[in-house]
Amino acid sequence: MGASQSKTPIANEKLLIERLRALQLKDDAQDRDQADSDYVHLTEKDVARYSGSTHSRAPWTSLTTSDIAHWEHELLQDSKNRLALCALTSSSPREVLLSRATVIKDQQVFSVKIPFEGAPITNQRSSGRCWLFASTNVFRVALMKRHDLDKFELSQAYLFFYDKLEKANFYLEQIVDTAGEDLDTRLVQTLMSDPVSDGGQWDMVYNLVNKYGLLPQALYTDSFNAQNTGAINSLITTKLREDGLKLREMATSGVSEKGIIAAKEKMLREIHLILTLTLGPPPAPNDEFTWSYLDKNGAAHQMKTTPLAFAKELESPKSIRITNSTVHDMFSLINDPRNEYGTLLSVDRLGNIVGGHGIQYVNVSMDTLKGACIKMLQAGLPIFFGCDVGKYSNSKFGIMDTDLIDYELGFNVQLGMSKAQRLMTGESQMTHAMVLTAVHLDEQGKSVRWRVQNSWGEAAGSEGWFVMSDKWMDQFVYQAVVEPRFVDKSISDVLKTKPKVLPLWDPMGSLA
Repeated sequence: MGASQSKTPIANEKLLIERLRALQLKDDAQDRDQADSDYVHLTEKDVARYSGSTHSRAPWTSLTTSDIAHWEHELLQDSKNRLALCALTSSSPREVLLSRATVIKDQQVFSVKIPFEGAPITNQRSSGRCWLFASTNVFRVALMKRHDLDKFELSQAYLFFYDKLEKANFYLEQIVDTAGEDLDTRLVQTLMSDPVSDGGQWDMVYNLVNKYGLLPQALYTDSFNAQNTGAINSLITTKLREDGLKLREMATSGVSEKGIIAAKEKMLREIHLILTLTLGPPPAPNDEFTWSYLDKNGAAHQMKTTPLAFAKELESPKSIRITNSTVHDMFSLINDPRNEYGTLLSVDRLGNIVGGHGIQYVNVSMDTLKGACIKMLQAGLPIFFGCDVGKYSNSKFGIMDTDLIDYELGFNVQLGMSKAQRLMTGESQMTHAMVLTAVHLDEQGKSVRWRVQNSWGEAAGSEGWFVMSDKWMDQFVYQAVVEPRFVDKSISDVLKTKPKVLPLWDPMGSLA
């Protein structure tokens, strides 16, 4: 009885469940149709079209452990690879694969050398101030001649102090100006990534010298934190990022302009406090200082002047041996093969002083850039230049040469990117500034190698001096600062044209 009574309810229950499922499936289908209408579905062809590609990529493939084992087996069958394994696991490939022949070839012998290179060799230590060392090493040559000195340094720390403070102000103004942009946009993220970099560019040097002047190093020496900038950079960067968020909030929430200016001033006073306590209080640009010194014959002298007046000495015909060109006459030649030669390039929102001179480069071929450098050296003038110093270089021997490290010998791989390709892929950019003081020319007057004054102290290279091969210069030098008279008028006239503005994250926006 119980069995016969139970069959009918179960059958009815199954029928009911099936009908409910059918209704649910219908509802689910309608929901999916609605959801599908809210999304854009792309096929492989669509993806290719939107990405600019003209073809669909092959399916992704994964590595297999059997493939890896097979590669290793084949690799170690070769005795050369077994020898390389012993050597390359014991030391850096840059040391193991260093070309002895190249080291012997790149001698400190030059057919054209400026008569007075300046001394001593300077040392930026653990800081990114190379651009300040390179520029002051150029300036000092003129001042040393004027005051009959055999050794002399300008205060890099003096310019460094004011550069940090000015960059903080420049950054905060940029943050307010971009407050309407989303925080995660590339522009805002780039601004916040490195608000007060140690690095800089020639036009930034001009801004600093024009506003603050120059000072003998004896009157404002390096503090510990000038020589080791990591700690203060970290602190100031964190502080400015926090301040940037506050200013963005104020700018987008209706706070008055007066309120924003007052808040920014308080923020800058805090940055000034950090700089003063870690670098020491610098002289003001209009404050008179007394400089006592001995000339190269041992005679004592004393001079009373101000930093701004001291910088004006660079304009004196007696200071500059061949020309009375001033700092602001000099300009940057750049070699950027991604862009058309004979054009003026600039970088958006790159600078250090609000209202100061913007970054400008005249883009030229390497032949034009090197030709101007040779003429300046023949005239006895040192040259500020920017390069990617870490490529194919060795600081122990002081050599920069594309033949210096033989990666093909050690790894059987060939590296063949062009200069433009390295810029486009992030493989290379300006990382360091130094000074050219000599060049060796062949019988046809073509450059073979260049003499470089670095700022890594006398322990690097040949007592601080480096040799740069001409091929290395072609590939890894990007900038040289020259006087207008050493280039054709058609080149200097480019400065009068409208610049092509590169984005802030462009490699030409990197700070040496």
